[in-house]
Formats: sequence, structure tokens, C-alpha cells
Amino acid sequence: MKNSMKTFCLLSCGVLVVLVFGGSQVCGADKGDACSRDVVIVGGTPGGIMAAISAARGGASAVILERTNHIGGLPANGLGATDISTRGSTTGLFMEFVNRVYKHYVDTYGAKSRQVAQCSRGYHFEPSVAEMVFEQMLAEHKDKITVCKLRQFDAMKKNVVLKDGAIAEITILNRESKGLERYSGKVFIDATYEGDLAAAAGAPFRIGREAQSKYNEPMAGVVFVRWGSRKPGEGTTGAGDNAVQAYNYRLCLTKDKSNQITITKPKRYNRKEFVSLIDDIKLNRHTGGNPRAMDYDGIGRVVNMVTTPNDKTDANNQHLAFLSTDLPEENWPWPTASWAWRDNYEKRLRDYTLGLLWFVQNDSELPEDFRKRCLLWGMAKDEYADNGNFPRQVYVREGRRIEGEHLFTALDARQERGSIRPPIYANSITSSHYNLDSHAVRKRQAGRVHLDGFFSYPTNPYTVPYGVIVPKKVEGLLTPVPVSGTHVGFSTLRMEPCWMAMGQAAGVAAVISIREKTSLRKINPWKIQKELLGQNAMLIYFKDLKPGDPHYQSAQFFAVRRFLGREGWTARLAEPVSETDAEAWVRWSGLESPKTYKPGKTTRGEFLDALYKLARKLPPNKMNQLRGKSRRPGRT
Repeated sequence: MKNSMKTFCLLSCGVLVVLVFGGSQVCGADKGDACSRDVVIVGGTPGGIMAAISAARGGASAVILERTNHIGGLPANGLGATDISTRGSTTGLFMEFVNRVYKHYVDTYGAKSRQVAQCSRGYHFEPSVAEMVFEQMLAEHKDKITVCKLRQFDAMKKNVVLKDGAIAEITILNRESKGLERYSGKVFIDATYEGDLAAAAGAPFRIGREAQSKYNEPMAGVVFVRWGSRKPGEGTTGAGDNAVQAYNYRLCLTKDKSNQITITKPKRYNRKEFVSLIDDIKLNRHTGGNPRAMDYDGIGRVVNMVTTPNDKTDANNQHLAFLSTDLPEENWPWPTASWAWRDNYEKRLRDYTLGLLWFVQNDSELPEDFRKRCLLWGMAKDEYADNGNFPRQVYVREGRRIEGEHLFTALDARQERGSIRPPIYANSITSSHYNLDSHAVRKRQAGRVHLDGFFSYPTNPYTVPYGVIVPKKVEGLLTPVPVSGTHVGFSTLRMEPCWMAMGQAAGVAAVISIREKTSLRKINPWKIQKELLGQNAMLIYFKDLKPGDPHYQSAQFFAVRRFLGREGWTARLAEPVSETDAEAWVRWSGLESPKTYKPGKTTRGEFLDALYKLARKLPPNKMNQLRGKSRRPGRT
């Protein structure tokens, strides 16, 4: 009977299956045992995938439970133009993904091909290529990682078993068999865009916008600002509310007639939703910024397109338009809604999106030359073949934000007084960089310069503290996707490179917790950092420092402890260390001056390496107390 149950799990969970880890039986038994793994991950998003891979590389078994029949989240569903402001500010498994994408295009089409140029060194890609690369990365760990597709977690308390405040087991719906399955683990990871698992387990969460007065964040609360501007316009109050930023589909469009599907009018078409565009187009109305950034003679009026390989596009909402592919307000229930409601909303948003595209291509009240230019575009024939060539997932920009040990605010990504950098966190798990960025929360309002809540506000490369993925009140759980932040703070963390990096850190933390039998919230931060650096992650960004460089680990260790970096973006590790810096570093560390130190000859990198060897001999509590001081006034 046990053998038959093993066969059932093999068939139901797909091809990436292992039946035994560490000598213990998993995936069911004749007595109805739960399917067991070291790490149970809900959500086959990039954050969940990287969590599984880093856990597997640390020796742990993992299972990914994905609701759809495809893994990869948004990059596999149209988000092919990577959202990162400073390339190289996030590395680790994210950069491994980027490099594999680049290699695919070089190997397939040749180094000097058009496709390689369009892939932008691997940062731009087709949806199918993203999914393929994720599948390949997982397949390399098939002895450790199980991927179970069509597995739905419903955010209800009855689906979570807690023991001593920690998640011990969850119940999942097999959407194919319609049966219920149980999964047990030592660590659980919520990698859903919605935060469903954490909420069901009792973790506190936030939805909506905090008031500007709460944390003194730019762009917080009710805000109207012209696109490209930082100056709030009429109607801005900064008041908090329960509004959720808009979702849309990231469309894969092409002008290549040989690989194009004509856009047809959806059955549920409502022309009234789009008629405001007629005067916008005729009168050249927009929300600000540089209108030349739009394709003013074509479909670029309603979608913002970035070219991806094979003459396809990542077509997003057009920020310069008052009406585009975003559908504000109607998505507000999504974060806490049932999957039945979400599925209905998906259909509504699909009909709206197709209706918008059909309108600009065919409505007789629009200028004829405009319609002709719009008609040049269609859906890519070779993408989403099992879904009518339409993306399979809604772009859920923000669901629940699970309250964690650290609440990330806009100030964590903005320049700190007395430094060129944002606050530097000694327990950083990744560096990252993207603007504070939110889409609209409400539909068009007469007399306003833009839609409520739409903004982009500059940041600096920042560090992300471990506490953002450690939820309050629940043990044995990490939340690297529905992370802890305010609406504005979350708006920069929510980019897939950062999600991948936080997922990688979650996998590492899970392994350490299991190995040392330590609570996730009590792990020595340096142990997580040491493993991450071994996996080519970056804790803090320098222009002249990348994984694999000499002295990389020691520089990263001391930089997040503020020994260097606050006053510049370069580490200058090959330069001789000044006596001032050498004395300060020794004083701050409380260690002896390295015996190898030769004034005027020892480089900064060599000095840090020598100091690092001494620091690693310290007890964990002493190591965690290491902290440099600012040479300028400012909060530390």
C-alpha cells in the first residue's frame, strides 16, 4: 500500500519528484500521513523558486505548491523588461537567472544576432524563455525539489495546523483531482503575491495606504502628481485609506505578421468604458512628462512597450495616459478574496484589456490613421498557446503586506542625513534599487492632473534587513514575497529581482534554522550573510565591487556594519589603506591591529581581510555588536 501511495504522489506532483529524503518516507502513506519536506513553499513565483533552489543547495528538501499549471509568476507572464534601476545592485540567484537568459539567446541565435541585442544582456526576455530557464534551474535539483502544480491554498485557518505557535502542516486543494492533500515541513515559506499562507496562520498584515503623517514618507496617502514630477497637485491630502494599487496584464504584443494573432472583440465588451480616450487622442491630452516617449501615432497611447527578443514587447500600462490597461478600484478586494472571486476578476480584467485593444484598433470615432497604426499589433502566436495566447496571470502588484520584525518604509530607500546612502542594515540580506513606484488606486477624476496614487519617486541603492521576511506572531514561517512594508516602502521591494533575492535569503535561513534547530527569528544574521555571499549574493552595493572580486566577503561584512560605504559608492579595495581608516576600523571593531599591516603598502582590501579573520573568531554576540561610526553628523 505504501508503494501505491508513493506512485500517486509521483503522478500528481509532476516530474520533479523525490520519494525519500534523509531516510524518511514522504508523500503519503496508507494511514493518511502528510506529504513531508524540510521546506514547504506555497507559490511558484520567482521568489518561491529561488527559495527552493537555495534551500536545496544547502542540503534541504523542498516542495513548491503552485496553483496554476505553470511556474514563474510574472516573468513567465509578460513581465519581460526587468525592473531594476542599477544593474549589479542585486546579484545572487537573480543574476544567475539573467545570465542563463543571455546564454540561451547567444546559444540559440548567435552572439551578434538581433535577438541577443534585444535581450539586453539577459535583462529582457520572452515569457516562454523565462519559464524555461526557471524550469531548468529547478531540474538541476530534482533530487531535492518537488514541484506540485495545480495546488491551491485557500487562506482559511482550518487549512493550517499550528504547534507551539509554529506552522506544522497545511492542507492544499489538488485542483486536478479535487481532493485535499496535507503537507508537513520544518519551515514554511509564503511566496504568494497575496500573503495567503501567512494570513491563514495568523500573521498580522496591512492593506491599503498609510497616511503621509504616519511615517513622513513622500507620496504617501492620497496623492495626485503629474507623471515625471515630484510635486503633488490639487486634490492631494496625504490621507491614509484602504485603497490597493491597480493590477493589469503584461501583454506580449508583436508587429510580426508571421507570428501574430489578431485581437478580437470580447463577448463582454462595454464601449462606454473607453470613450473618454477619443477626446484624449484627438486633443493630445496626457498626464505629463515627455509625450514623445509615447507612440503618439499608434497603440503606444494606451500601452507602454519595451522591446523583447524576437520582435515582441513587454506591454505595460501607459503611465502618460488617463486610461490604459490598469483597472483601478475593482481589484481592491483581491488581497483577501477567495480564489473564486479572483478567478472572476481575472476574466473581467481580461475582457477589459482585450476590449481596450479592440477599441483603439476598430472604433469608428477614433482617427482612421490612428486605428491603422494600432492594427499593426497583435498577440504573439507562440506565447501562452494553452491560454488563447493571453497571459495566464494577473500582475498582482500588491496584496497583503505581512507585518514583520522590520517595517520597510520609504525612508529605508532614501538618502539618510549625513550619508549618500539610505540606512545601512547590519542584518542585510540583499541590496536592491528601484524607484518608489505605485500605480493608480482610483479611476479618472475630473480636473485632476493624474490618477490618484500614481507616482514614481527616486531612491538610492539600499540594503534590505532580514526582518522584512520574518513575520510577527507566527514561528516556522518566512514571507519573502508579501514582505513587511508600508505601501510606499513596499512599492520598491515589490520588483522581481528583489523578490528573487529575498526568496534566496529565505531558503538559506530555512536551512540554518533546520540544521541548528534555531528559531527563524533568532538566527545569527552573519550566518545567513555568509551563506548568501557564498552563493554570490550582494548585501550592499558598490560600483567597483562584484561577487568573485578579491576581498569581496570581508568588504561586504564590514560595509553593512558601516565601516565603509557611507561616504561613497566605491570601496577602493586596491588602494593603500590610510592610517586614519586603519585606526578607525581597529577602534570600531575592538580588535587588535592585524600583524600583517604595513602603513602605506597594505591595501584596504588586504587590511579588511586580515581584520575579517580576527572578527570571525569572535563569539556570535560580539560579532553582531561590531559597528562603525559615521564621520559626519546623522542618525546611525
